[in-house]
Amino acid sequence: MAEHNPQEFRKLFDEHAAYIWRSLRYLGVPDSDLPDQCQEVLLVVHRKVADFDGRSTLRTWIYGICVRVASGFRRKAHVRREIVYEEPPQGSYEPGQEAHLSAKQAKQRLHAALDQLDEQKRAIFVLYEIEGLSMNEVVQATGCPLQTGYSRLRAARAELKVVLKATEEKTP
Repeated sequence: MAEHNPQEFRKLFDEHAAYIWRSLRYLGVPDSDLPDQCQEVLLVVHRKVADFDGRSTLRTWIYGICVRVASGFRRKAHVRREIVYEEPPQGSYEPGQEAHLSAKQAKQRLHAALDQLDEQKRAIFVLYEIEGLSMNEVVQATGCPLQTGYSRLRAARAELKVVLKATEEKTP
């Protein structure tokens, strides 16, 4: 497909780069490392696209690569996860800034909560709840049986509920 054709690869990049970036972020890759890890995923996709057999969607196949790259990154780098909280700027706020800040803080809380999940539960939760894939697509991407996928999703939801509730109780 795109392996030997630069235009096809460019199309693949244009269609999937934002998805790759978002997936890696939800899989725990820190913002500062996203460009390098996104490039790594794209290089793997470029090298292996000829091996794509169509048993799943291209997006699901790419997500599987994202999972492996993110996992390898964390394993190799022994990354210490840190949460960066930005202080709101001093001065006047423009209309809508409070909503934007609130959404940004909610996203930070979600990322911190996702960091508490193990890799398998996190991947299933992100694919199903955030990316909107069907459970059949999720299990194709993760390689687990269907019932295991549902079980991990249920466990991830329960764990996230506990973590997010504890976070809300700490927030003044």
